[in-house]
This record gives sequence, C-alpha cells and structure tokens, in this order.
Amino acid sequence: MLERRLYSLIDWWLLAAIVAVSAIGMMMIYSTTYDETSQLVSNKLITQGYALVAGLIAFSFFMFLDYRVIANNSWVFYLAVIVALALVLMFGDVVGGSRRWLWFGPVNVQPSEFAKIALTILLAGYFAERSLRGVTFINLAFVGLVTVIPFMLIVREPDLGSAAGLLPVAFAITYIAGLRFRVLALLVMLALLTTPVAWTYALEDYQRSRLLTFLDPAQDAQGAGYQQIQAKITVGSGGLTGKGFLQGTQGQYKFLPVAHNDFIFSILAEEHGFLGVIVVLGLYLFVILRGLEAARSTKDRLGAYLVVGVISSFTFQVVYNITMSAGLLPVKGLTLPLMSYGGSSLVATLAGFGLIANVRMRRFTN
Repeated sequence: MLERRLYSLIDWWLLAAIVAVSAIGMMMIYSTTYDETSQLVSNKLITQGYALVAGLIAFSFFMFLDYRVIANNSWVFYLAVIVALALVLMFGDVVGGSRRWLWFGPVNVQPSEFAKIALTILLAGYFAERSLRGVTFINLAFVGLVTVIPFMLIVREPDLGSAAGLLPVAFAITYIAGLRFRVLALLVMLALLTTPVAWTYALEDYQRSRLLTFLDPAQDAQGAGYQQIQAKITVGSGGLTGKGFLQGTQGQYKFLPVAHNDFIFSILAEEHGFLGVIVVLGLYLFVILRGLEAARSTKDRLGAYLVVGVISSFTFQVVYNITMSAGLLPVKGLTLPLMSYGGSSLVATLAGFGLIANVRMRRFTN
C-alpha cells in the first residue's frame, strides 16, 4: 500500500503532460469523427473518454502498488496475457480481416496492447534477480523464448505492428542488463541473414505489398499506396499554423482513411500546422525524458529495467507512427500512444506510465 509520506513524491508533472497529450488526442478524435449533418458526439469519442478514465485508474493501480510486489507476480501478468492472446485466436471476432479483440459484453479488449507491459515486468524481474557481469546465451535463450511466444501469437492475428512493439522492450532491457557488443553484432547478423526467409514465409501478401509500394507509392496510388500519398498531402497542407480546428479538408472529407487511429498525427498537422506539431512533439519529448530521469534516479536495477522497458516501447511507437504519417516509413497498424483512438492502447500505455511514476516515487525508499 502507498505510504502517506510518498504522496509528496508523486510526479505530477509527468501526469500533467500525459493528460495533456491525451486531451489533445480526444480533441483530434472529435475532429476526425465529427459529422456536420447530425452534429452529434461520436461514439468513438465517448468510448475514448471511458478508456481515459479506465486508464487513469490503471495508472493509479500500477503507481500505488510497490513495483517490487508487481515484479514478484510477473508470471501472473505474463501468463494471463498469453492465455488472452490464445483466446483471441480461438474466439475473437474478425474485424477488417484481423482477429484481435475479445468482447466482454459491451467492452472489447485488445490483449496485444498489454503484452508489452507484461513482457517488461517479466524481463525486469528476471534480470533484477541475477547479479550479471554480462548477458549469457542462456539469458538470451530465455529472453528469446518469452518474447517469441506472444510475438507469434500476435503475428497470427495478424498484427505485425503490435508484435514489433515487443522487440524494443526485449532489446532495451537485455542491453542495459549487460548485453556485450559482440553478441549484439552477432544477433544483428543473424537477423539480416533471416530476412529473406521472413520475407517469403512470415509476411502476408498485403504486408509485402505495403513495403514495395513504400518505395514507390504511385505504382498503386488507388490501392496499397493510397494511405501513404494522402498522409503526405495531409501533413503538408497544414503549413505553419494549420487550417484550423474542424477545418481540415483531408480529415473532414475523409480523404485519409482511419484518420482517427493510425493517422491522427497527420490530421493534427493539417489543422494546427507546424506550430501545433511542435507543441505535441515537445510534450512527447518531455514525457520520454521524464521517464529516463526516473530510470537514472532509481537506486535499484529492477526500477531501472521497468522504466527502460516501458519507455523503449513507447518511444518506438511514437517515432514510427510520426515518421509513417510523414510518409518516411511503410504504413503499419501502429497507433500513436495517448492520441490515437483505441481504448486498450490508452489503458495499457497509462498503466505503463503508472509503473514509471511508481519507480520515481519510491526512488528514496527502495
């Protein structure tokens, strides 16, 4: 339980920045789902509002409960996610060609979003229990095993974007735990050698098509390259100050598909321009640096591993989504954390930052 003296150490600045980004996300979801004819509030906005409340509850839970207690129950979190991912493949509803959600009455949950935090807790606890002078191949085998199981289950949905989000977690925690450079170089070489096999057997046809059209979107301008072309147009049309809230043509007239989800940053750029983008990027940078400060200031390895795991996955998603929105990386179903529409993503992200706040708050006691 939270000791009374720890209340003064709650990181209110981190919480304020997270809520600010989430509020901007709510505003952009309102804009992208706005219907001039009915002028009614979108169900997506209401759902995101409920998710924000649930996310703040998750943030509080993972902040108040000592992170050492959480790490001691790491296998509970991990196995729960594995079971949920297996249930998705067996009983999940197919939406848009993918089977990613479990329904609990009126609520749908995407377990893949929680796999990153479960893997973070498991690996942080694993390495914190061992006094390592370097990461051995036995350690690497363990990391590979516990990473590849949720990775393959998520790929089967299929959801390559969410599966890829597990890799920064595994790499970052293993690296700071003592991964030697020569071992890292060997792993990179193995990854390069297996690329042709992954291209032939691991990727779906539509995923290969996305990668090919990324190099030349015009070759399939009405198909696989359409989103990338429209995203570039949307970002570029905002100029310095943007067209104004609810005034963006690309977003309001639905030229950019799934704008409330994968391409919400593009709509932000269109409506609020370069200045709006700078504000949001500044908030994201503050959140990332604040998290890294928590890792630097903690007195134990467990806290550092937890923070680095959460921040690595969060940073990967932010950088990839923003770069993708600018047309500089292939299009993948990877949301912009805290801003994109998606209840499970929002709750899981806030739960992860609850862990960071937990570590920072207890930096003088653990």
